[in-house]
Amino acid sequence: MEAMPCRNQRLGPAPGPQDEQQPPVVLAAAAGGGCSRLIRFAEPDEGGESSPSPDSSSSSNNNGGVLVEVRSPAAEIGAQLKLLPMNDQIRELQTIIRDKTASRGDFVFSADRLIRLVVEEGLNQLPYTECTVTTPTGYKYEGVKFEKGNCGVSIMRSGEAMEQGLRDCCRSIRIGKILIQSDEETQRAKVYYAKFPPDIYRRKVLLMYPILSTGNTVIEAVKVLIEHGVQPSVIILLSLFSTPHGAKSIIQEFPEITILTTEVHPVAPTHFGQKYFGTD
Repeated sequence: MEAMPCRNQRLGPAPGPQDEQQPPVVLAAAAGGGCSRLIRFAEPDEGGESSPSPDSSSSSNNNGGVLVEVRSPAAEIGAQLKLLPMNDQIRELQTIIRDKTASRGDFVFSADRLIRLVVEEGLNQLPYTECTVTTPTGYKYEGVKFEKGNCGVSIMRSGEAMEQGLRDCCRSIRIGKILIQSDEETQRAKVYYAKFPPDIYRRKVLLMYPILSTGNTVIEAVKVLIEHGVQPSVIILLSLFSTPHGAKSIIQEFPEITILTTEVHPVAPTHFGQKYFGTD
């Protein structure tokens, strides 16, 4: 029987050396004229209006329009920080979550959708083995199956918002919890509670925390995981939004950890947990 290709197998012609060397450039069409602009990272100026990031560079195209390329802060942090490929769907979900006028119903619905996208990509970072199965029509399909030995760990309370998204993708996955709060006197992150699967030291860990602001909470959580025998190299941090400072602090402390998020921006939606759980 003819073998069907695996989903990761390239079907088209391989890219040439020039194609591989050229980094992808994401552009959004601007209103009016022949101008294209990448507007993902916009910062408010003194008058409250949005303007391109300070590290933007622009050049003219052949049609007289302007191409504005914004250098993502993620590129300056390192390969361990991975961003979901940006598209209009993700951009809209980010917009609703950041919109202060959004109803809680719309907020939770959009947050759950974005969480699901991040969780799916997080699972895509886990190791797998190749396998062959037989289809109902008798064909042999060369596919893959994920290796066993994974678990989730949510940082309470906002991290619990991501648990259902993980369970929707992995019905039987085990999930641990960590409660970390800032000490009222020292303002330092302090661990109050931690419960993990007993064999967590043998598992790959999907650490869930939706908003990375300073990174201090995640750093303390990773330290607790290390105390339980987990190596930073098997930890994948799933996050929705991150600041450059937060991501950089975590990677500087643990260079082997992987961070997966949808956006790196100086202003993070820190109201996420309160609005998601209705305590705002």
